[in-house]
Formats: sequence, structure tokens, C-alpha cells
Amino acid sequence: MKIFAKGNPIEVPENATAHAAAAVISGGLARAALCAGINGAVCDLSTVLKENDQLEIHTFDSPDGRWALRHTAAHVLAEAVARLFPSAKLAIGPATAEGFYYDFDVEKPFTPEDLVAIEAEMAKLTAADLPLVRVALTRAEALAKFADQPYKVELINDLPADAQITCYTQGDFVDLCAGPHAPTTGRVKAFRLLSAAGAYWRGNEKNPMLQRIYGTAYEKKSELDARLLELEEAKKRDHNKLGRELELFTTADVIGQGLPILLPRGAKVVQLLQRFVEDEEERRGYQLTKTPLLAKRDLYEISGHWQHYREGMFVIGDEKDPEADLFALRPMTCPFQFQAYLKSLHSYRDLPIRYNETATLFRNESSGEMHGLIRVRQFTISEGHLVCTPDQVQGEIADILELIHYLMKSIGLDEGLTYRFSKWDENNREKYIGTAQQWEDAQDNMRSILQTLGLDFVEADGEAAFYGPKLDIQARNVHGKEDTLITVQIDFQLAERFGMTYIDKDGEKKYPIVIHRTSIGCYERTLAMLIEKFAGAFPVWLAPTQARILTITERGDDWAREVQKALQAKGIRVELDLRNEKIGYKIREARGMRVPYLLVIGDREAEARQLAVTRRNEGDLGVMDVETVVARIEQDIREKKLD
Repeated sequence: MKIFAKGNPIEVPENATAHAAAAVISGGLARAALCAGINGAVCDLSTVLKENDQLEIHTFDSPDGRWALRHTAAHVLAEAVARLFPSAKLAIGPATAEGFYYDFDVEKPFTPEDLVAIEAEMAKLTAADLPLVRVALTRAEALAKFADQPYKVELINDLPADAQITCYTQGDFVDLCAGPHAPTTGRVKAFRLLSAAGAYWRGNEKNPMLQRIYGTAYEKKSELDARLLELEEAKKRDHNKLGRELELFTTADVIGQGLPILLPRGAKVVQLLQRFVEDEEERRGYQLTKTPLLAKRDLYEISGHWQHYREGMFVIGDEKDPEADLFALRPMTCPFQFQAYLKSLHSYRDLPIRYNETATLFRNESSGEMHGLIRVRQFTISEGHLVCTPDQVQGEIADILELIHYLMKSIGLDEGLTYRFSKWDENNREKYIGTAQQWEDAQDNMRSILQTLGLDFVEADGEAAFYGPKLDIQARNVHGKEDTLITVQIDFQLAERFGMTYIDKDGEKKYPIVIHRTSIGCYERTLAMLIEKFAGAFPVWLAPTQARILTITERGDDWAREVQKALQAKGIRVELDLRNEKIGYKIREARGMRVPYLLVIGDREAEARQLAVTRRNEGDLGVMDVETVVARIEQDIREKKLD
């Protein structure tokens, strides 16, 4: 029987499995194989091939191979928990980009000691090298087999009537699963359970709280060890921990979840970013607006947010009273800035018009989604809306992307960015406004623009805004989780809904295209990414404190105060430490707060009216006069150097 592997024909026996075909290609490939791709579909190595099938063998070097291994590790975890905690109810256990997890309904949360015991039980199961066998079931068989597992029953009942239902066995253990998996549990050679945390069933806070165990798995112990070292470094850089230690932000239960308080040091970094962005946008022709934080329901009904985004809004007033005036805190600024455009008539000669605003927004995120500064309920963004003619759209998007790249490079977050072209879900049209043809035309237009600009992007269905497609600029945090930093959206709907028009060259009234964009994204999220990027050691121009003056004895205090005034007069953010403490202690504390410049004054420095200078990433720079120190710091600020 002839099949094709990477386009090359090979002969295999009739009814050969994918694994057998791998052995024909290479014994080494067969030993490394974890799953297969047959005619584009990922499946188990035990899958039987047919004449002319297109075969691809996936090893751990491929995303599908890693997924199969880690998915298998999740099943090993589930069996280990079922052995040690017989009353546990099993929920779901997928692979992830960095590992795997499994959700359990148990009587009490897992402890660190529990994780050690579970990991030891997993080691027994991997040593047993149990085959994973796929079994097809009828719906009745599946419901009977998992009758004592309510979460599995719910999943089965939610499957379409014509869905194929399968489970996988490994010895006596059975789990509902579509697969694929590695051939045996023995392929999970290097693994580690990382943590346990609460997680709502299906991510809905109205559902039961389950216990989620996170883990990771690799083929080789050396790869696992390297990853564990990365995770240790990530813990040190985690903004939620480090940001509090460095007194950048805090939270308070009496204020509420997702409502962080920026402390003076963190507020200073955000202020610097905001000034930088507003000044740069002004140089590029943007007009600043300042609009209300809330509006009547009427505004959101015109824009469509009330109909399509109501669950994400904070509403003020009694919705059950038909006579009540309802207000809502704004989840975005677009309908407000549109009022600025509507204030006067416009010609095509006036366009494009670019509005920008440092805008505080409010979104009713679920409690399970809250995390430090990454996802919050009140946040501030560098929002902007550009009103333009259709033939101006490509040029404006090109300029927007150039602005974004300039800003991100300036703050050191330009590496590792990825681009997602977010489209509508044609199978769930109730989520969107506009016709199918309008959506297809808008998406074709945006795809063409992105391709013309040479942008490397992936496409994602169902991620568009309800009024138009968008480009999401993504970045990963230190834990590997991907977040959207910045969006650029083409809106072909709202201008008409708000009656926004311009007089074109032919004298006719026409509706403009609106581009929604952020330039540096959400300031809170950007601050979080900067904390993690620089481990709290911000570049000099962004550092909340740029220099700290440390005295060895009180005889240097007068000179220290003079130096402080001299630096402040030049706009340098400087602190004075005159405490009666040992100089070594003062230096360690200043380094712990990541202060870029330490200026030490002893008796000799005070007498000579000089400073012993240490720079954070360069070490001891020797003794300098005040003018030289000021010049160095000013150069760092002017050039926006990134340490």
C-alpha cells in the first residue's frame, strides 16, 4: 500500500498503523514518535492508514507532539489523584503551551505535601509503561461508564447529537477524551507538578470552585531542569509579587478585587509613560480630548454596547424600573469621542481627524480573571479614534503601527510581539452588528492592508469586536501566558449609527471609516510587563527614583542637601538618605529598590564637594563632581537608554 510522508511515496503493509509507517521511514523516528498527522488531522500512532494517506509523524520537537505528551501527563495525573483521593470527581485536563493541568472536585484544597505524594504516584504509573487505548462509545455507554462523574456527564450531554464519543484507557483507569495521546504512560519521562489553585468549573464564577493542579512535562530531564530554572526566575520577576515589594502598587479588600492602588513610585512610572505618549501623539497630529467617565444608557444603545457588551458594564440605577434613568461607567471611549466629531460639519479636506485621550475605563471582569495589574476592573489606556476616508485607511494603519513600534521600542517591550488578525464568528452572528457581506468586505480589506504592510500575523475567528475586525498585538508574560497589549480596529458600523458624515469631493454626504486604536495599550498592564521585563530595575528615564544620596556620617548632611537641590533643579528624581545607619545597609536597601544611581558622601567627598558614584549596571564609577553626575543622568534620560 502506498502512502505519502512529506510528499514522498513510501510502501507500507495493508492496514499498517501510523507507528508502523514511522518505523518504515526510520527506526529512530518510530522511537521518538508521539502522535501522527493523517491528511491534516492529528491522531494516535495506532491509527490505521489507508491508500494514499498523507502522513506526518510528530515528535516532541513539534507543537502537536508536545501537546500529545503533556496531554498524556494530564491523564497520568488524573489517575494518580483518583488512586490517592478515591472520592475526587474529575473535570477536565488539557495540555497547555507550557505544560498541562487537571481540575478536580475534592473535599479540601490540595496541599504541597499532597502534590509530592501525587507526583510519586505518577512516577509509578509512568514506570508501568501502560498503553493508552482509544475506545469509541455510544452516548448511552458513555453516560453509563461515567455515571459517578458528574462533570463528565455534563460534558457528554453538551456534545452534539452526532458527535463521536471516545475515552482512553490506561490499565484500569478510564477517562473521557478525544485524544490524541502518546502511545504509553512511559513516554512521560520528565515531569513536575508546579502548583495547585482554585478554578471555577468552565471558568464561570457561578459554577463550583474546583482545585486545579498545574504541571509541566518534557522528554528529557535536562529540558525539565532548564524549564524549572526559568520558572524560578519568573517567580522573582512576577509583577504581582515584585510590584508590591518595590512599593509600586497595592490592593485592599475594602476597595475590591481588580481595583489596584498605584503607590507614588508606580504612579510616577505611569505618569512618565502618559506624558511620553501624549507628547508623541501630539507631534503626530492627534487632538487631545477629555470625556466623561459615565453616560446615559441612550449613548450605549446607539453604539450597540448595551445590546452586545451589557454584561461587561457597571450600570448605575434600577434596571427593573422602566422610568429610571440608567447610567453606566464607560467600558471604552469611542461613543464619547464621536461627539467631538459631531460638533461640526466636515469635508473630505478635514480628514483624517485623529482624536486621542488618556482614558480611564471600567469593565466588569469576572473575579476568576483578576490578576495583579494584568487584568483589572478599572484601568487607563492610550485610546484614540481616527476618522478617515476609505482611501486613507491603509496609510493611517501604517502610521499607527509605526507609532506603536516606536513607543514599544522606547520602553523595551518590542521583542517577542506577535500579531493576531481577529475576525468575527460567522456561526454566532448574534454577537455582531452588520451584515455578513459587510464583515467579509471589512475583513478582506484589513487582511489586504496587513499583507501589504508585510506584517506576519495569524488569523483567529470569534475574537473581533462586535463592530469590526481588529489587529491584536500580543505579548507573553514571564509565566508564558499570552495577553493582548494593543489593538487596532477597523470600524465600518458606528459612523452610520451615530450619523457621522463628511462631504466628499463629489459633493455627496458619506460615512467615514473609523479606526479604533491604542498606542501603548493599558498603562497598568504595560507597567506589569515593564516590572517583569526589567525585574523592577526600570531604565533611568522611567525609574521612579533616579538617584539616591547616601551619607556615611552626619558631617556630610549639609553637602548632601545641596546636591539634592542641584539635582532637583535639573528635574532629576532624587532621594536623600541621612539615617544613622551603616553605609553598607543603606547601599543594600537602595540596590534592593533598584535605584539606578547611588551617590555616596563621606568626609572626603563632603570636604572636596564631590560624590562617590555607583551606577546600577556598571558598578563603581569613582569620584565625580555634581556637574558630571548631572550630565550623565541627563544623557541617560535624553537617549532613553535601556539598561
